[in-house]
Amino acid sequence: MDPVRRWNAWLSDEDRADPSSGGPVGTRYHRLAVWVRVHPTAVDSMLALLVAACTVPQLVYWARQPDGGFVVRLVLTALMVAPLVWRRRYPLSVFAFVVVVALVQWCANITLAADVALLVYVYTVASRYPLRVGVLAAAVVEVGVVLAALRWDLAASLGQAWVVSLVLLTAPVLAALLLGVSVRIRRHSLDALTERAERLERERDQEAAIAVAAERTRIAREMHDVVAHSLAVMVTLSDAAAVKLAVEPERAALAMREVSATGHQALDEMRGLLGVLRAADDRADRQPQPGLADVGGLVEQVRATGLTAELSVTGSAPSLTPGAELTIYRIVQEATTNTLKHAQAPTRITVDIGLRHDSVTIDVRDDGDGDDGDSPSAVTQGMGLTGMRERVAVHGGTVSSGSDPAGGWRVHVLLPLTAGRATRTVETEHAW
Repeated sequence: MDPVRRWNAWLSDEDRADPSSGGPVGTRYHRLAVWVRVHPTAVDSMLALLVAACTVPQLVYWARQPDGGFVVRLVLTALMVAPLVWRRRYPLSVFAFVVVVALVQWCANITLAADVALLVYVYTVASRYPLRVGVLAAAVVEVGVVLAALRWDLAASLGQAWVVSLVLLTAPVLAALLLGVSVRIRRHSLDALTERAERLERERDQEAAIAVAAERTRIAREMHDVVAHSLAVMVTLSDAAAVKLAVEPERAALAMREVSATGHQALDEMRGLLGVLRAADDRADRQPQPGLADVGGLVEQVRATGLTAELSVTGSAPSLTPGAELTIYRIVQEATTNTLKHAQAPTRITVDIGLRHDSVTIDVRDDGDGDDGDSPSAVTQGMGLTGMRERVAVHGGTVSSGSDPAGGWRVHVLLPLTAGRATRTVETEHAW
């Protein structure tokens, strides 16, 4: 933040400093700005002491004069400076009071160094009230400037006309007015921006909630096909077993074991879907669900964009359920999409899928600079990751994302597999 903006922020009592923008200096300024905002009376008291210090040389001079009217000057100075302590609490009342004090001073034909406080009062009114009020306050002080220029011709010693005194005294009044107006406009602009940011944040939260509900509905729709398929297989195997029971009892028994395995699989899928609400729209198009074998197509799509994309599938595991394969596919899809949308200048992306007997691990890494959609400032913050978490939560897994120590961004997923789940063999699938 440049010095002018910092000065304006201090004068406007606003805590607008960014502690991360200026290192230690920015942090110290941030703390000072907070202190100024929290203790306005203490700040104004110090301002009053500063102005009072500027009047000391003049008061000392008149104290040494035999008939200099020191007591009257001291009282008028105190009445002019002391109200600075309450300038922010009662701006108009304090301004009206010091105008009366200044008028008494003019009538008594007394010049005071404390008149500089009038500029602070003009600034305070202009910064806290509409423009017309600030202009009126400046006009009142300007009348006093004209009267002072006529009575005390400060330019006479320089051989100049009284108009020069008028100009010299008018310029600070205009400067105080313009400074106050600019600070008020800036404060209102910042308030409007803050309100807009809060409104956008509320809208973002609402959109995120809608996205979560939509994602849950989409998961329910996708899993519907998986469960329906399992039930269809069970019915077909049961019918076939009934036919073969008399002539081929061994194959009938094998078919019934397969029915049991498929039933357990369907029950596991249904348990994972408990609590997930499904929308009533049954008109959604039904398409074959992608699986692990289709992940290579995703990598090819990424490679077609110009990035260097690599896929590695290691290890082995019992045949994955259709739901687990669909989850793997969608996770890789979301992670690669986040790289394409949010990473800055990526050149490489790697997808590593590790298959084990009891779990599947998925690592998607890129070498770009960016938040890959996980920053609070991103409009789509959390939507892609929320979809991943929703999908993995169905299977009891975990998702983590963040900066990779090797550079770039990393998404890591651990997808546990249910131990002991029976699976169909190739021989069984073609038994009938």
